[in-house]
Amino acid sequence: MVIGPLLMLFVCLTGCGTRAKPQLHSFESDGCSSFPDGTSSEPVLWRDDCVVHDYAYWKGGTWKERRDADRKLRDGIRSKGKPVIAQLAYMGVRLGGTPWLPTPWRWGFGWHEFPRGYRPVSLDEWLMIKKITPPPFLEK
Repeated sequence: MVIGPLLMLFVCLTGCGTRAKPQLHSFESDGCSSFPDGTSSEPVLWRDDCVVHDYAYWKGGTWKERRDADRKLRDGIRSKGKPVIAQLAYMGVRLGGTPWLPTPWRWGFGWHEFPRGYRPVSLDEWLMIKKITPPPFLEK
């Protein structure tokens, strides 16, 4: 029968392809997205913590890197004397930041590819990140 060999050829050709070169949006941050940037008396109190968090989410990476970024956000807000708000922010990003939802704030949102999941950033991707990342966010 002809269908068997044709099916095998199709599977081989589609499974043996190379991955397209990743494409990365430029980094932009809106601060704390759907969360306040600070209090009414200090309206941008933890905005910088959110921008650093946005950078981590923009580039994506492993599950551990996401957890660490979320903890860093929580700890940054907590260090400003706002432990309850810090915990609320932490719970929000843990629930809403999953890479499996097509939201503009998902883990790895900088990459055109969806879903990217928790794939580690490759060397080629790091070179792209370093090329277009604003200087304050370049990691050593």
